[in-house]
Amino acid sequence: MKLRLELFVRNIEKSIEFYHNVLGFSLPEDRNKNYLPVRKGDVVLGISEMENLPGCHPLKARRGGQPFGLGVEIVLEVEEVKDIYQKVVTSGHPIETELTSRPWGLDDFRIIDPDGYYLRISSKS
Repeated sequence: MKLRLELFVRNIEKSIEFYHNVLGFSLPEDRNKNYLPVRKGDVVLGISEMENLPGCHPLKARRGGQPFGLGVEIVLEVEEVKDIYQKVVTSGHPIETELTSRPWGLDDFRIIDPDGYYLRISSKS
């Protein structure tokens, strides 16, 4: 079994820039403007614009203006957490929580993507 997450965003180009330029995900050669799977290792994130969902889709019915991804923390385990942290810092993207050594033996930092999805970038266990 593999896991692929699909993120529905306001602006696909802005999200592609973040995941490709800031976090180093690769882009497919054939770029569909409505849906784009980006990859890094075994992680695949399908990115599509929210406006492409039908009006009755549960994700489109955002009650009370709640932010995208409410209640979800996306954890990306990486070999080179310090290198990725430096890349994010160099990009100028805001850091939510600085690179920290956790009591459970892992290092991680936290950021929020352009649409409010909360990401924890962690060393591997």
